Amino acid sequence: MRRRLSLAGQTLVLHMSVIVLVVAAGAALAILEERHNRDRATTQQVMAIAVSVADAPSTAAALHTPDPTALLQPVTERIRIQTGMDFIVVMAPDRTRYTHTVPERIGQPFSGNIDRALAGETFTETFAGTLGPSIRAVTPVYENGAIVALVSAGVTRDKIGDQVGAQLPLIFGVTAGGLALATLGSLLLSRRLRRQTRGLAPAELRTMYEHHDAVLHSIREGLMVFDTTGDRADVVNDEARRLLELPAGEVHRSDLPVSFQHLGTGLVRDEMHVTDSRILLINQDPVEWEGTPVGTVLTIRDHTELRGVMGELDSVRSFAESLRSQAHESANRLHTVITMVELGRYREAVEFATAELELSQALIDRLLAAVGDPALAALLLGKVNQAAERGIELSITEDTALDSTAPLTAQESVTLVGNLIDNALDAAADSAAGWVEVTVRHDTSVLFVRVADSGPGMSPETFARAAERGYSTKADHHGLGLALVHRVVARYGGTIGTSRTPESAVTVHIPRTTR
Repeated sequence: MRRRLSLAGQTLVLHMSVIVLVVAAGAALAILEERHNRDRATTQQVMAIAVSVADAPSTAAALHTPDPTALLQPVTERIRIQTGMDFIVVMAPDRTRYTHTVPERIGQPFSGNIDRALAGETFTETFAGTLGPSIRAVTPVYENGAIVALVSAGVTRDKIGDQVGAQLPLIFGVTAGGLALATLGSLLLSRRLRRQTRGLAPAELRTMYEHHDAVLHSIREGLMVFDTTGDRADVVNDEARRLLELPAGEVHRSDLPVSFQHLGTGLVRDEMHVTDSRILLINQDPVEWEGTPVGTVLTIRDHTELRGVMGELDSVRSFAESLRSQAHESANRLHTVITMVELGRYREAVEFATAELELSQALIDRLLAAVGDPALAALLLGKVNQAAERGIELSITEDTALDSTAPLTAQESVTLVGNLIDNALDAAADSAAGWVEVTVRHDTSVLFVRVADSGPGMSPETFARAAERGYSTKADHHGLGLALVHRVVARYGGTIGTSRTPESAVTVHIPRTTR
């Protein structure tokens, strides 16, 4: 099947057709204008020469001599040659010629109109005389107020045509130069248009646009296409505007969340970013066409609900790990008790079996009594055992007292406290005798959370930057912890801060008011 002519090709053909027509019309108009200008200049010239000859005193004086031709013919011929006239005729009022370019026609009647000249008027006309069509002027010769003769001067049409023809090379040269420049401009424009449209035909461009528009509005994934600078978004689909809460209109990189503004134009794979209301997974790919960068494609997927489910799963997994650890320890203790019984050490066996159980039960009883939310209590119990496995002492302060996690939901409280404890455990793991201390309580109308650890802590500036960054490239995405905590705190109008003295600690205050 024959391929359709590209948009650039069609534009070139149309452009060249118009240019050729315009240039041809311009050349024709230039020739006509030159012919008109020559006619006008010739008319003025023949009138001036005829009047000059008629007004010369020698002209009227020669008429009174026996042979006017002998005096007038040499003078009129000299003037004719000097001025480029084809003829200068001095005639009697009865049309009899005294002078003529062709001497044989002297004495013969003048062919042409003289009535207006006999009436005292100087006029010009185009008339086909003995030398052919010409532009001529006729004027009277006065003596003492009476018309004693007539003078006619003229130039043939053939000579005017020769003068116009002499200008044709210049006209055609200018026309050819203009056509060449216009052709070069058209070719450059076509080349640029072909490069910008990728050599596609109009129908192909229309089909591509229709499919492109349909795909952009139908996919349930945010899509943004940035220009080569990476600053301005050429394409933003509906889902991207919804996920990033972007208004209608042009979008720049500076309009995106802070963590998105530092992506640049490089390759990005499966980065988690936290905004005020969502957790987003992004990928970014530079796009090239024939080896030339043409932009950057950014895709965005909403992982808010998935991260919530994963948070709950992490809490359950932590609790399950705690149960597994306890089961393992219980098996060891059971073997020890059985051996002590076999050895007849009954009293020591009873003391050994009940001592650890009393401590664990005491912790469970205290957490369930102090923390009214079962999910949060389970989280804290699981973190205690998780810390113990890592060789870190995690303690719940005595002033921990919480009847409910309001205004936070159970999921939000697990997100907030769990991430703060995870960060504290990571920080304390690097110290020789690591410890973490957790406080959760209600202070009047404020929900108070404090997590201290034996780690080096972070300065307020570093803490703010870590929370502001809002993204993670870790496989398990634990690096999102502070950003997730900040999001929960900001949602309820709370405050969060960090200190390094007397110990590293993160403190959260959330007003206990309904949203």
